[in-house]
Amino acid sequence: MLKKIVAVLLSSFTVAALAVPLGSQSVLVVEDDTGKVLLEKNANVQVPIASLTKLMTAMVVLDSKPDMDAPISIDKTDVDMLKHSTSRVPVGAEIARRDVLQLALMSSDNRAAASLARTYPGGPAAFKLAVNAKIKALGLTQTVIEEPTGLSPNNRSTATDLVKMATAASAYPDIRRITTDTKDIINIKGRKVEYHNTNRLVGAKGWDVGLSKTGYTEEAGRCLIMRFKSAGKNATLVLLNAKANSARLMDAFNIRRFVAGPEGEPKVMTVSATRHKKHAKAARHTRRAA
Repeated sequence: MLKKIVAVLLSSFTVAALAVPLGSQSVLVVEDDTGKVLLEKNANVQVPIASLTKLMTAMVVLDSKPDMDAPISIDKTDVDMLKHSTSRVPVGAEIARRDVLQLALMSSDNRAAASLARTYPGGPAAFKLAVNAKIKALGLTQTVIEEPTGLSPNNRSTATDLVKMATAASAYPDIRRITTDTKDIINIKGRKVEYHNTNRLVGAKGWDVGLSKTGYTEEAGRCLIMRFKSAGKNATLVLLNAKANSARLMDAFNIRRFVAGPEGEPKVMTVSATRHKKHAKAARHTRRAA
């Protein structure tokens, strides 16, 4: 009887020790090889997804098998008039489609993403039809995408659907390569301009990233999709609506440690949303370290 009590106590202590404080409002972590859910928090709540949208934009564009060397001229209609976000891609610049895709995914440039939809075969209306068809084909039942950049808060999804989207996007070699590039130099109007990945974890020491996309708008908060390897295990994480970049980074670090586990064995846990307030306070104290 005593042995059973001790075993229960040890089991309880292990779960408590592995408690994962998370600042993101919605979280889902899935083991890629088995599909097992390792960590979950509000995974089926539909929320704005910001620039995570661009993974869908890239898939739909690549599905059309366009000429990737063909130049795209950045038009004034590509300029963000909704959020008035900045861009280092000037109107009038002619850039090869492959470089425009690079800018849209790696640097999350909104003008680049808008131009990809505008130059889609059949134009923006055909692009939107293709997006809706792709959403249906992937079984994304809680996903709505109205435009290619993610600037609209009407682009909404759940962490559960976004894991499916990340899995589908990882089947495209171009998307895997571009989203894991740390930087690239692109010729803009005869001048070589260096662009960087919006995810600081790509190329960072200790991180083996296979797919990445960040997102941010005021409505969506800080978002992240990432496929990564930790302790020999492949996993996909989705973080939605973190209130600060430091909180998003802290969540990613905590999840990586959690996936590795104390003995390399990931545990399964559902995280209560009540942990958010405690983590937000802790994140403020650890922001410098993050």
